[in-house]
Amino acid sequence: MIVVKVGGSAGIDYDAVCADIAARWAAGEKLILVHGGSGETNRVAEALGHPPKFVTSPSGYTSRFTDRQTLEIFEMVYCGKMNKGIVERLQRLGVNAVGLSGLDGRIFEGRHKDSVRAVENGKVKVLRGDHTGTVEKVNTGLIELLLGAGYLPVLTPPASSYEGVAINVDGDRAAAALAVALKADALLLLSNVPGLLRAYPDESSLIPSIPANDVESYLEFAQDRMKKKVLGAAEAVQGGVRRVIFGDARAGQPVSAALAGAGTVVE
Repeated sequence: MIVVKVGGSAGIDYDAVCADIAARWAAGEKLILVHGGSGETNRVAEALGHPPKFVTSPSGYTSRFTDRQTLEIFEMVYCGKMNKGIVERLQRLGVNAVGLSGLDGRIFEGRHKDSVRAVENGKVKVLRGDHTGTVEKVNTGLIELLLGAGYLPVLTPPASSYEGVAINVDGDRAAAALAVALKADALLLLSNVPGLLRAYPDESSLIPSIPANDVESYLEFAQDRMKKKVLGAAEAVQGGVRRVIFGDARAGQPVSAALAGAGTVVE
């Protein structure tokens, strides 16, 4: 069982990712795809006159402030354009993919965080009206039902709160929670860089491997959204996932290359 998370930033080759997944699926491998959509969401939000607002927590993590209107734009893009675009690619390649959000069947479930602490102009402020959370429970029964019937699940945030409210959750950490819950052999976190870089954006500074018991000490090398990927990797290996790989989704055979050790391997 392999969980593949592909990001939503510029430069990602979704055709290459889907073609590689289709070939491995045809060979009998069990995979689940989790995807993002941040780049397209930002573009659509700007076009709709509600530009994205990003906040940085006191501990240095950057995230999208998700008010109700932002959540609705987020759902349009993630659950609509991005999810169905990936499902269509896989269907054309002969894979019977099913696209669902974490809200559907409460695949991803967690606590709704209504307020967020953010650093603005050197001061910590509390912003209210946020629709975010962290995945704490995974409906593995529904995923196993789909896999057992021959469907490839294509999953995306948002998740469901315990009260049934849609919440924006980090896709990398959701994929990590999924990999732990399903006891996956590997978690692949694919994005628009070759892996974790010691001196971002210098791609020749790739860190080829990280010991599983020392992931968090590598957080200092992670820039912006890569911090959440490193955090997700730490949560996955602590939860029993044998291997986590930060791989490159820009060309070639991204899944196969990552499984062969291209990128940053945590084990």
